[in-house]
Amino acid sequence: MKQWAKDRVVYQIYPRSFQDSNGDGIGDLPGILQRLPELKDLGVGIIWLSPVYPSPNADNGYDISDYCAINPEYGTMQDMEALLEKARELDIRILMDLVINHTSDEHPWFQKSRAREAGYEDYYIWRPARPDGGLPNNWTSFFAQDCWEYDQVRGEYYLHLFAKKQPDLNYANPRVLQEVEEIMRFWLDKGVAGFRCDVINVLYKTSLEDGEKRPFLRGLEHYLTQPGNHEILQKLHKDVLSQYDCFTVGETVFVTPKQGRELTDEARGELDTVFSFEHMEADQYLVKWLKRKFSVRRFGAALEKWQNALEWNTNYLENHDQPRSVSRFADDGAYWEQSAKMLCTMLLSLRGTPFIYQGEEIGMTNFDYSSIDQLDDVESKNVDALLREKHLPQWLRWKIIRPTSRDNARTPMQWDASANAGFTTGTPWLAVNRNYRRINVEAQRNDPFSVRSYYKEMIRIRSLSQTLRYGSFKLLEATGRLLVYERKYEGRHALVLLNFSARKVRAGYAGQVVIASSGRENYDGVLLPYEGIILNEGVKI
Repeated sequence: MKQWAKDRVVYQIYPRSFQDSNGDGIGDLPGILQRLPELKDLGVGIIWLSPVYPSPNADNGYDISDYCAINPEYGTMQDMEALLEKARELDIRILMDLVINHTSDEHPWFQKSRAREAGYEDYYIWRPARPDGGLPNNWTSFFAQDCWEYDQVRGEYYLHLFAKKQPDLNYANPRVLQEVEEIMRFWLDKGVAGFRCDVINVLYKTSLEDGEKRPFLRGLEHYLTQPGNHEILQKLHKDVLSQYDCFTVGETVFVTPKQGRELTDEARGELDTVFSFEHMEADQYLVKWLKRKFSVRRFGAALEKWQNALEWNTNYLENHDQPRSVSRFADDGAYWEQSAKMLCTMLLSLRGTPFIYQGEEIGMTNFDYSSIDQLDDVESKNVDALLREKHLPQWLRWKIIRPTSRDNARTPMQWDASANAGFTTGTPWLAVNRNYRRINVEAQRNDPFSVRSYYKEMIRIRSLSQTLRYGSFKLLEATGRLLVYERKYEGRHALVLLNFSARKVRAGYAGQVVIASSGRENYDGVLLPYEGIILNEGVKI
């Protein structure tokens, strides 16, 4: 893994919601370029850019119809090249989203495949109905649907593990892998620094037999992290990635520490890092829609497991698929600012590359919508339809969907207190959170005590501290309210103390304060509500 990827902080941009430059209500590439100095000032060294390819937007860009072009909603290829050039000037590297489990059903490959055009017949996974007329198997999708869709042109069903307009590619066909390699070379030659690889451990389907009976994701055992998937990643690395100075991070669903080690083992040559999900399960049962009370004990146990399982981690609390962390893991009300700073203390003091999601650095919260009619997210709408079939009343469906919908993270970026938070002069594609007049970049940029200023300082401290970047991780305490861990590196060590509650908590540790989210300079053994502190026990870190 490249050293630059270890030493930098990543900032994820969801282009549709970041900055609109032309008043059409949709964020775009010129808008991102306009804001690059803002990110440089924050201390960002890498940008992960969610998809900007042409797409019908059945899943907001994750249904791609052309991998080597730019969606006109976002701009032109010239805009993309200008963004890459400006980022180089500012020493910011850009990761593209590599979405290769599926394409859009409007992609030319699919159109040729459904028409049985020579050479494209098996680019996707097609099957006839069962002899009794039923679906090819009993699998269900990640988006709460059956995962087979009948195509009138072909006269067969195609597999889609996600939305029905996202047909899965067939990696049993070597031509598909060759196409993917060409796509990767295209973007690496353009100057991108690597890829965030979408659902990258479900590419290969070992069989299409019926799945074990379970309430969710039937069929998972036939495609989750299969041997064929490893072979695909090894070939992509050997043929393409190893030829460039680039970095890869895999979104790997339901991955275990053992699987994570295999996927990131340098000797195997697959991925540099993976996103683990276990810490995000500290407030849910099995799937994200089944909520339970957030547990510091579960959270700490998951962090400890993954911090020590892999040679290098990726650390995150938010992304475009997850609710806002301050609303999820802490308090977005009376202790909003304290909570946002405490979570920042944790994120920037874990072992691994930190990923900040747009707006996280100013403490953006979950949406304030009152009805599912205000949502755009296809996943949320599918879940609502499924729960309606189960005869759940509307109020209960909304209670389940509201705290978990992906649109919580997709509301437009809050830049200032002007109309639409400075995101657009037009009508935003998704409603802006009404708290933008209080929570915005402009209000925080020059305030030394703001959430953004605290993020900036934590990024600076991390950049100066080998202990925080490379040190070992040891969990010391994870109770109902308190999370404490130790980082050690070459005789130096730091203690991180985090209070996940609205009460003062006694934590019997001592040392010099490196940084405290409350701003205090001395620690007296008691953490304030939602306070985060880093102590260095008198040793410079």
